[in-house]
Amino acid sequence: MRKVLFTIAMVLAVAGASAQGQGQGGGRPPMGGGMFGGQQQIDVKFDEYVAAPQGYDRETAGIERGELQVVEYFSTTTDTTRKVTIYLPPKYDTSKKYPVLYLLHGIGGDHREWMQGVPNIIMDNLIAQNKAVPMIVVMPNGRAIKNDAAGGNIYGMEMQQGFANFERDLIDNLIPFIEKNYSVYTDKNNRAIAGLSMGGGQSLNFGLGNMDKFAFVGGFSSAPNTRQPVQLIPDIEKTKQENKLLWMVCGSRDGLMQNSSRLKAFCDENGIPCTLIQYPEGQHDFVVWKYGLYNFAQLIFK
Repeated sequence: MRKVLFTIAMVLAVAGASAQGQGQGGGRPPMGGGMFGGQQQIDVKFDEYVAAPQGYDRETAGIERGELQVVEYFSTTTDTTRKVTIYLPPKYDTSKKYPVLYLLHGIGGDHREWMQGVPNIIMDNLIAQNKAVPMIVVMPNGRAIKNDAAGGNIYGMEMQQGFANFERDLIDNLIPFIEKNYSVYTDKNNRAIAGLSMGGGQSLNFGLGNMDKFAFVGGFSSAPNTRQPVQLIPDIEKTKQENKLLWMVCGSRDGLMQNSSRLKAFCDENGIPCTLIQYPEGQHDFVVWKYGLYNFAQLIFK
């Protein structure tokens, strides 16, 4: 049985404190150099950018609202109890089944970081407008190590290994926990994964690497932890058959564009359906990442 630690008010309060401590976003890497900066963009044909409507990320009066929870699950990967933030759609009903979107944070964040991007408000609005199907959104901590607190040496070997280890925690522990404790579909066609920055790289790695688990994959400003295209897609025909959506966005002023454009170029060369939107004047921040969630959520589970 799941243990609900916090509901919506506490989640928002904690996220606000996290935002004050981390600035624009815990997922923000340095843009000027190091392992994240100084990349060269690969020339590709971008897909059409369509601006999100005014107020898409603001509360709308008179509509049903979903619920936010912070719950704990046990991880055999880390041998610890770990926290995860969960969005339940308006009028969540255990007599029905729901698809699940796993939404991953950036290198400096944790299970609270996405709250800076108001995913609950974006999803409430989309569901009220019938632009997205009612779904559960699971926002985990992508650091699969014993001390998974945000901060510390995020570029150290232990932390980097923890980010890679999260693939096992996700598949072996978190997905089974969600399927045991919430009323959800359990097939890949009702499971999606997307993330921002480092979490975007994780989403591409884990989603394309486990197409038996995820049919929809999204990367928002994906970081250099993204594997090379030939590693992500070793079997072109299988990817064409099994992946239902490969969708990416990155800001035009973001030094990490190479990671997305490199994959887009590979897909275009091999006839693999793939979307990459260049957000005009976009940087490495929640302006782009909220836009990513707004669009990706409308395309999945349909």
